[in-house]
Amino acid sequence: MALYLLPLLFGLWLERLNRIHLRAQQGKVPEGFEKFIDARILEKTAAYAQESSRFGSFQLLFSELYLLGLILFGFFPFLDEHLSRFALSPLPAGLLFFIIPGVIDTLLELPFDYYETFVLEKKYGFNRSTRSVWITDHLKNGLVMLVLVSLVLFLLLGLIQAAPGSWWIWGFLLLSALQLILVVLYPVVIAPWFNKFEPLRDEGLTEKIKNLMAKAGVRLKGLFKMDAGKRSSHTNAYFTGLGKTKRVVLFDTLLERHTPEELLGILAHEIGHYRKRHILKQFLFFEGATLIGLYLASRLLNWEALYHSFGFTLPKTYVGLFLLGLLGQKIGFFLIPLSMALSRRYERQADDYALSLLNTAEPLIGAFKRLAADNLINLNPHPFYVWFNYSHPPLTARIRRLQGP
Repeated sequence: MALYLLPLLFGLWLERLNRIHLRAQQGKVPEGFEKFIDARILEKTAAYAQESSRFGSFQLLFSELYLLGLILFGFFPFLDEHLSRFALSPLPAGLLFFIIPGVIDTLLELPFDYYETFVLEKKYGFNRSTRSVWITDHLKNGLVMLVLVSLVLFLLLGLIQAAPGSWWIWGFLLLSALQLILVVLYPVVIAPWFNKFEPLRDEGLTEKIKNLMAKAGVRLKGLFKMDAGKRSSHTNAYFTGLGKTKRVVLFDTLLERHTPEELLGILAHEIGHYRKRHILKQFLFFEGATLIGLYLASRLLNWEALYHSFGFTLPKTYVGLFLLGLLGQKIGFFLIPLSMALSRRYERQADDYALSLLNTAEPLIGAFKRLAADNLINLNPHPFYVWFNYSHPPLTARIRRLQGP
């Protein structure tokens, strides 16, 4: 109970701490942002940050208390008992034991997602999605998740049956191969199912980008524009894929609002991620965590106290994996700062690379300032909140670092 409630209470306290800090800093436009952010935008930014934080806290509280209620009232032993009555073999029983709670959780989350999209995001001018697009997105996402989760569970449960002593090694190799396949295929198979991707057609900008890539010694299969604007006015860009599928993707909203020089700054940052091999490093980090997790699971699957604590009388493989997943999620909460610190380090390295590639910080600084104004980014987050939750350094800190002493 302590392991369950501590992350919840800590997360709610951290959100409140950041809201209090934001109120204390309210009305202060950071130095250098005056041309991009006026008093009206600053007030809107603060209101958006406050309302998003309160909504996120309420959603977190609901989802965690709902799951805790299922645990305390014996839903999972009840589910397992009823699955056993159908005399299902471990593989289909295990799949249903994971999928049924997952479907319930997804359905309960839908009202929150609907409110966020059509009330909160619309209120602050970000939402462009229609209800038909929203419904289609959820159906597609649900199907993708169902296939992937079923595949992973089928492989793990089958391996545990076939090789009880060494399944964690084979499981790691199979999951690593699956993860690698997904990283390669995502840009060309999964992502186009949700969005339209087309080559950048601005000849002048394309020529500048080609020159920048040639200077960096980078050869990419593509530079694509994504129709993100059909869902939201938020702006972004990202690097994805491995091997022949690696590509840079620019949101159409980003192309609409930024100057060619700012776009080159953003692209130089993304090239920095590629040149510093950040995608590969993150993949290896994830694989290392997966290996450790599978090994620990193999050692704890027969731990009787685990099952008795949750109301089960007999150990079952799929039940053990599910319960260890619950516990691992709570323990992993306190490892978040480690992954966030690593991510922020990669972002600083990519900023440094962009500076060295462009020989000037102005394009990237201008892009950051425009991103802050367009996306209503909180420029005054609490330092402890940043340490725990931010995958990127705050924009003000990134700009100061680029400007130098």
